[in-house]
Amino acid sequence: MNIPTIFIVDDEAPARERLTTLLSDIQAECPHLLLGEASDAKSGLEKIAELQPDIVLLDVQMPEMSGIEMAQYLRQHAPLSGVPAIIFITAYDEFALPAFGVQASDYLLKPVRASRLAESVNRVAARLAVKTAGTASAPEQIVVPGCREHFSIPERGRILLVPVNEVLFLKAEQKYVTLYTSHKEFLLEESLTSLEAELKDKFVRIHRNALVAKAAIAGVERATHIADMDGENEKVSENWQVIVAGSVERLPISRRQWPVIKALVR
Repeated sequence: MNIPTIFIVDDEAPARERLTTLLSDIQAECPHLLLGEASDAKSGLEKIAELQPDIVLLDVQMPEMSGIEMAQYLRQHAPLSGVPAIIFITAYDEFALPAFGVQASDYLLKPVRASRLAESVNRVAARLAVKTAGTASAPEQIVVPGCREHFSIPERGRILLVPVNEVLFLKAEQKYVTLYTSHKEFLLEESLTSLEAELKDKFVRIHRNALVAKAAIAGVERATHIADMDGENEKVSENWQVIVAGSVERLPISRRQWPVIKALVR
């Protein structure tokens, strides 16, 4: 079995030493090969182009070029082997949204725990194994290139990672998008349009203000609406709604999107 190769980029020597020690500590439960390290983005980019690691452990705040800018550069100038998986390492949680905006695989806050690092590296390793095998036996584990695996949610001084596969639907409400799982709701500062473009293989637009996970569509049902027009006459209208597995909410389907949803539930 191929083990993932890792490269560290952090401008602080103690931070690089700490990551090296943690990687050594988790070697048994998380087999990997550490290729090297760099103290700045410029030398890091040169080494990454040369060594082509599978994973880059990348600091966010660095002089001259930040980790976010470096990740953007890597996506625009990918080596022949493709873009390495980026796991951001930082002491600040406010960079989580931009980090996942460049399709980071994970976002770890310092001081990084060994178990958390092992979990993140093993997740990337599993994804690489599926990609290498080229099998379709577990399609739910295959990550579409450029598509995030988690939503990062700042909450009370910490970052919650909500797996994309646990999201039932997303609704645009005023200035925010609300993310719904089977047990909780979260606010996102992202546009529904950008989320649709990124997650189009897993989510489908059912209305101008809603995206639903294809896997969560349990069916559709007809809904009747009665409006009192002038105190005497009533107007009856009908539309179709999506039945969402794991939720009591019914989401209206626009006329424009009805043919798309109808094809999905046949």
